[in-house]
Amino acid sequence: MRKMLAAVLSHVFSGMVQKPALRGLLSSLKFSNDATCDLKKCDLYRLEEGPPTSTVLTRAEALKYYRTMQVIRRMELKADQLYKQKFIRGFCHLCDGQEACCVGLEAGINPTDHIITSYRAHGLCYTRGLSVKSILAELTGRKGGCAKGKGGSMHMYGKNFYGGNGIVGAQGQVFEAYNMSALWKLPCVFICENNLYGMGTSIERSAASTDYHKKGFIIPGLRVNGMDILSVREATKFAADHCRSGKGPIVMELQTYRYHGHSMSDPGISYRSREEVHNVRSKSDPIMLLRERIISNNLSNIEELKEIDADVKKEVEEAAQFATTDPEPPVEDIANYLYHQNPPFEVRGAHKWLKYKSHS
Repeated sequence: MRKMLAAVLSHVFSGMVQKPALRGLLSSLKFSNDATCDLKKCDLYRLEEGPPTSTVLTRAEALKYYRTMQVIRRMELKADQLYKQKFIRGFCHLCDGQEACCVGLEAGINPTDHIITSYRAHGLCYTRGLSVKSILAELTGRKGGCAKGKGGSMHMYGKNFYGGNGIVGAQGQVFEAYNMSALWKLPCVFICENNLYGMGTSIERSAASTDYHKKGFIIPGLRVNGMDILSVREATKFAADHCRSGKGPIVMELQTYRYHGHSMSDPGISYRSREEVHNVRSKSDPIMLLRERIISNNLSNIEELKEIDADVKKEVEEAAQFATTDPEPPVEDIANYLYHQNPPFEVRGAHKWLKYKSHS
């Protein structure tokens, strides 16, 4: 009946199908509203039960996730280009290949929850609500950047998001945090984005045990397919519920992969082969997996997804144009925004007789 009605409407309004309202009506009749999807079972540690092995994906969710992941992918590729054109200087760590982690994480928590992260955080910046313009402008050191052009790739901030620092999983601090959170039963979800390499060293060469979800010792853990956004979403919901119920912290290891090297100075192929990267791209790419799931469950089609791709490309190109033309912050602003609601104070400039006044 649904197919018949869609066909009739398509015929009747054949001369007006370019109108957005009619296109939307026909699309809603053409596609399924939702689909039940099977998920890979998570590995559990000190848990009697884990996240579900199936979940419902709605059409609206599917299109939202697909667009968000495409924005992050294209934004990171644009950052790579801007770096090579010397618009971006200094450190820059890209997360393309790991899009399912940040998008799935945001889908499983509340906007009021707090996220603290290390670098490789551009995707999390976007899912936390920062615009592509503000992210790329921060990378190029412009006034319109999310940290006023002062933070760069490693120091971005947004509402309830404290993003980027130079310390990634330093062993002493991690285990101290595990210990204190377990002692005080703090509602913390510790996440290890395991992309299989620590800078240029594979995990097998650097760790006698690669079961990172078990390294909280007394803290329960999950090992999750980090290339599947729905697996990440459901595992995050499970972990968040665990914390909110007063059970204390939990460790979540997301098995993922980065396509770029560790940083822009790392070609990423001296310690791994091109074939390895190609194999992951062709079999486990998170955007490809979501696209296949969307189409196979009739939640959308190739044509509609191509329209999203074109819209994303336009958004990122406009953001890049802004990021390369927006003014740099003046030197007089060097002391501004260091503290929140702090009385003004003087900062010495490049010469001892030059002083700049701060404001919050």
